[in-house]
Amino acid sequence: MSTLTFYGAAQRVTGSCYLIRSGQQQILLECGMLQGENNNKKGGKGKKSTNKEESAPPFPFSVSEIDAVIISHAHLDHSGMLPLLAKQGYNGPIYMTLQTQALLPTMHKDAAFLQQKDAEWENKRRARAGKRAIAPLYDMDDVERELALCEGMAYGTVSEILPGIRLCFREAGHILGSAIVELWIEDKGETRKLVFSGDLGNSQAPLMRDPAVITEADLLLLESTYGNRDHQPLDQTLSEFSAALDAAAQSGGNVLIPSFAVGRTQDLIYHLGQLYHSGQLKQNNIFIDSPMATSISEIYEQNTRLFNKDDPEFREIMTHDWQQWLPILRFTRSVEESMALNKIAGGAIIIAGSGMCHGGRIRHHLKYNLWRKNTHLIIVGFQARGTLGRLLVDGVKKVKILGSEIAVKAQVHTLGGFSAHAGQSQLLAWAGHMRKAMPRLYLVHGESESMLALQKRFVEEYNWDASIPTLGEVIHF
Repeated sequence: MSTLTFYGAAQRVTGSCYLIRSGQQQILLECGMLQGENNNKKGGKGKKSTNKEESAPPFPFSVSEIDAVIISHAHLDHSGMLPLLAKQGYNGPIYMTLQTQALLPTMHKDAAFLQQKDAEWENKRRARAGKRAIAPLYDMDDVERELALCEGMAYGTVSEILPGIRLCFREAGHILGSAIVELWIEDKGETRKLVFSGDLGNSQAPLMRDPAVITEADLLLLESTYGNRDHQPLDQTLSEFSAALDAAAQSGGNVLIPSFAVGRTQDLIYHLGQLYHSGQLKQNNIFIDSPMATSISEIYEQNTRLFNKDDPEFREIMTHDWQQWLPILRFTRSVEESMALNKIAGGAIIIAGSGMCHGGRIRHHLKYNLWRKNTHLIIVGFQARGTLGRLLVDGVKKVKILGSEIAVKAQVHTLGGFSAHAGQSQLLAWAGHMRKAMPRLYLVHGESESMLALQKRFVEEYNWDASIPTLGEVIHF
């Protein structure tokens, strides 16, 4: 009998990581970074797994005993610890979709760069305090070592990755390359099927296709990020988005949008393009201030065949590039270009990473704009507990950013309908395709209140018991 150990994303949203043991073989399913945890409540600048050596304990398993790694998609909370895994000696295959393989070099090199810069900043503070210096979790050499191990697979291809173990990726509809993982494990003549949902997409999202339908499994791991609620209709969200942009135009202030570089930024470009073509957009300057988002957007341009968009005008224009779709869009790559944006007092839309405000260039724009009453901060994605973004959504009046205490006087708009995650009803409907098989069901990748709400709905809707695992829990299947 095989076992599965929950080493991450158990009653929390980030740090996805599960270890599967079958006989003498071990597979690591996901290797995600823990984001936002342990941040202090006042400023959101506490210990983060992204830049402090002491907050990165060794993996809770023997890296040398891992035979294969499987990654559902490129987001750092699912893949961000792969370079550290390679740094600590892993040299086996890392399986993912072809599109995830295309995204990882940009994302992980950016992560390594930011960690190094954060470590340098922290070490200046430590030197003044007489404390020892720290090192980033991993560097560019570790990223290169990890990338050499990656093996991309096409959607729908079934491959034997280890003796008696077969793998297939199905479209999850979350971001480019995101996948549902199907894993067949043969043990003593009996085959058991594990299905991991990965992050399931929101059917309202404009670019990605809906998640593939899976009807059979023996064990189902289901994400529950929005297990306690549904997203509001997209039309309503777009109306609120347009109203927030109008309010900013009337007040003369800037619009700041913290955004994930993969998926959310490209969706926003699409929606802003719609407003532009309909004559509703009053701002004349839109900046994507993220080298990573710029590079990722180029990869999206190369994969338009995977888009689920029936807008003929958009499809025709996107045979060229994003700026053909949205002519007032500008991509800023250099630090100098980014710094120049802080001199703009109003009239600009600045989209920058990170999506939860815990790193990246958005922190600089927040520092220079949060204290202005005419600034409009538009939150367009989930904000994990402990992140700066979550503090701002919760209405904190002061934050500490890059060593400075900043008063929060900007108007904060929280828009839920842009989420790239499935809502509660969508999660139930997707899992409901398996209700005849009734696999053992475990809810992962969600905060406790979301899991409890979704657990209750499964009982009410299908009379199906869903378990909520704890960190370190081991199950047999």
